[in-house]
Amino acid sequence: MGAVPSDIEIARAARKQPIFEIGAKLGIPAESLVPYGHDKAKISPDFIAAQKGRPDGKLILVTAINPTPAGEGKTTTTVGLGDGLNRIGKRAIICVREPSLGPCFGVKGGAAGGGYAQVVPMEDINLHFTGDFHAITAAHNLLSAMVDNHIYWGNALDLDLRRITWKRVMDMNDRALRQIVGPLGGVSNGFARETGFDITVASEIMAILCLATDLKDLEARLGAIIVGYRRDRTPVFARDLKADGAMAVLLKDAMQPNLVQTLENNPAFVHGGPFANIAHGCNSVVATRTALKLADYVVTEAGFGADLGAEKFFDIKCRKAGLSPSAAVIVATVRALKMNGGVAKPDLSQENVEALRAGCVNLGRHIENLQKFGVPVVVAINHFSSDTEAEVAAVKAYAAALGVEAILCRHWADGSAGIEDLARRVAQIAEDGTARFKPLYADDLSLFSKIEKVAREIYRAGEVTAERAVLAQLRSFEEQGYGHLPVCIAKTQYSFSTNPDLLGAPSGHVVPVREVRLSAGAGFVVAITGEIRTMPGLPRSPSAERIRLNAEGHVEGLF
Repeated sequence: MGAVPSDIEIARAARKQPIFEIGAKLGIPAESLVPYGHDKAKISPDFIAAQKGRPDGKLILVTAINPTPAGEGKTTTTVGLGDGLNRIGKRAIICVREPSLGPCFGVKGGAAGGGYAQVVPMEDINLHFTGDFHAITAAHNLLSAMVDNHIYWGNALDLDLRRITWKRVMDMNDRALRQIVGPLGGVSNGFARETGFDITVASEIMAILCLATDLKDLEARLGAIIVGYRRDRTPVFARDLKADGAMAVLLKDAMQPNLVQTLENNPAFVHGGPFANIAHGCNSVVATRTALKLADYVVTEAGFGADLGAEKFFDIKCRKAGLSPSAAVIVATVRALKMNGGVAKPDLSQENVEALRAGCVNLGRHIENLQKFGVPVVVAINHFSSDTEAEVAAVKAYAAALGVEAILCRHWADGSAGIEDLARRVAQIAEDGTARFKPLYADDLSLFSKIEKVAREIYRAGEVTAERAVLAQLRSFEEQGYGHLPVCIAKTQYSFSTNPDLLGAPSGHVVPVREVRLSAGAGFVVAITGEIRTMPGLPRSPSAERIRLNAEGHVEGLF
């Protein structure tokens, strides 16, 4: 077999079907689709509401080991598995997140799958798509403007300028904006105060959009956003500023799931996109629920490794949306496992079974963790051409010793034909009905105990530390009636610990909680650990340096 073309070359050569034909496969009439060109569309809320009485299909989660520079291919496997299930005669829909411009122009360069397992139109999905992220940015910053405007015109709500918690956002990595002072320039511009920017995918409004069930729920959640506190420490809500209605108007279209297709013309919902290292890392509830009404199988992903994405998928999304997954797939590569075993990136193409076995502890930890949620697990070995038979056999043997099957998948090079074995196994597990899903912790546990539960049982930490002020803040949240909420821990994606360089399966480490934030509208408490930032910076050589238009006007450099 010859060399596989680049992702963008494959995507550009795709034979896409008109989006109305993709909708027709799901029983969506043309009048229930709002087209954005010929190859993407939004699904109308009336059609979604009409599906409520239909039975649900089986929900399959695709997660992964901790990400490494060697590559894992979680989204690629999600797309490939959806295609594979359709290939073996199942009615399947893929549900994935929308990419953020920050990582597209920063490190990743794109996030719509890869090889012959992609969703298209690839350039559109990775760039402005249907404008959802811009709407979220606008709604967030409208509230920011209304906060400052309220203060300018007399501050009738008595907001304490030192305790305003609502920042601004933009969908780009820009470390210079993490902490700023504004407004400046005298009386006519308002009152100077310290503030900052987060990236749009870290906005509470992104989380709200992804957890809201309909427009009414969306507006109620927007109104419940806490923008800051008075001098007596009582909260001021977005509804107190009368901002919730206008914010909902800006988000009206963004609430509708986006329908696109895979390279093999199978339906895919691409909607919402919170990061898993700083937010809850799952596509929207409305997209997932709608897909479950329209298909026998819904394949969805959760961001980064299973310690972040899968835990939040189970403990936040499934808990709040009443979802019960039937199976979980953990994506691993021989290359990434060797890197976890101490092999440097330049040496990953050389066979090293000993290092591979050592690195398999990372995979083993994720398997053990997922089993705590009562969901059956299967491992997908995402194939690279440098993998040897001995290495693949070693991964299969390691997984088998833990009672789990590991299946070699060649979807990147061969599309659905290369992932049939995994598709059949996933379908078998789902139909067996052995899943007994349960969240990791109960609602009535204290907030700090919930953080400890995740840190000790999923991260395998020996201790969780927090300053007295952080503990007092958590107690204050509980006194305000928010103690029942789940926790969303912001942590590095590269390690089970808060040290990104600590690979493998570390245990006994310390998890320092340096800040906590109440996302009352989204319905969770964010605990920020270690050096994690809610506004990333660009790397020394960002992908933006290599993204450009060629002589034909086509995008180059996205991958």
